[in-house]
Amino acid sequence: MSLLEMYLVKLGVVHAQQVLLLADGAPWIWHRIPALLERLGLPKDRLIELIDFYHASQHLKDFAEAAFSKAQVARKWFEAARSSLKRGKLAQLLTQMQQILAQKHTRQQRKAMTTPFNYFNDQPQRFAYGQVQAMNLPIGSGAIESLIRQVVNLRLKGNGKFWLPEHAEILLQGRCYWAAGRWDTFCAEILTAKLDAKRLEIVEPNASDLAVA
Repeated sequence: MSLLEMYLVKLGVVHAQQVLLLADGAPWIWHRIPALLERLGLPKDRLIELIDFYHASQHLKDFAEAAFSKAQVARKWFEAARSSLKRGKLAQLLTQMQQILAQKHTRQQRKAMTTPFNYFNDQPQRFAYGQVQAMNLPIGSGAIESLIRQVVNLRLKGNGKFWLPEHAEILLQGRCYWAAGRWDTFCAEILTAKLDAKRLEIVEPNASDLAVA
């Protein structure tokens, strides 16, 4: 969180017209990151909190499979519900889910449906997919997850690979610069980096060293 805070300060997040916080729904994210952004001076009305659309869709699928015994019926309902969610019609979708819950179901079915229903009902502000799409912003975190696999996992993880923290860190930094198309910048920063004075042997120059021909 400290590294994230420093990076956000460097980016000048307080001057952003809009910030989209896109996540998979883990509670710690919603407790800590919005508070961090507010502490940095970002007004609440500039922050949009959005749950990854594909994670949300899985909860709809869970509801459908619990509500309908026939797989074909469950799939048909799920596809229609997912479309409604994507278009920003959460209120109508919640009403429909409530109506299904009001029907006769076994205790086990009702419990299986209540969990995904509460998932949407308890945090409706985080499913504004219609609004976010209208702003030409992403509604899914797949691009970032794919980037992590390409940049980090394929290089640093694997059979027989073991890293010292400092070695992994510098390699990861280089990979990120490369993926961002900034490899030349990375090389320039290395060549112009300050030398560690603790590792240098400082020798005082004598008069002959300072002589000018």
